[in-house]
Amino acid sequence: MTFPVRVSLGYKEAMKMLPLFALALCVSTSAPLFAQATDFTLVNGTGNALGDLSIRRTGTAAWQPLGSAPAPDARQAVKFSNPDCAFDIQAQAGGQTLVWSGVNLCDVSVVTLRVAGGTPYAEYR
Repeated sequence: MTFPVRVSLGYKEAMKMLPLFALALCVSTSAPLFAQATDFTLVNGTGNALGDLSIRRTGTAAWQPLGSAPAPDARQAVKFSNPDCAFDIQAQAGGQTLVWSGVNLCDVSVVTLRVAGGTPYAEYR
């Protein structure tokens, strides 16, 4: 059986540790500030041909062309850089418009677009 050990620091010792604690706090809370969307590989996992591939920041209205869509079950590299993380991806498939909403492009290298039961969703690696 183990018992927790309680260490009691005096005022001077605690003040010496304060800058170290402040630095650790800054580093741990500032990491998300550096996250941003960068180049990724797009995989067409829909099983259908996609056309008119475009992207927008989630919550905005302006769609921007993303380039040509990969063939079914194929992949392609996408050059991309943006300080935001959440995006909507839109494509035409079989005469209908599909929108993958809230796609997280930060800290991922591969995004696979899929459709199940008519509902678009994305998988990340």
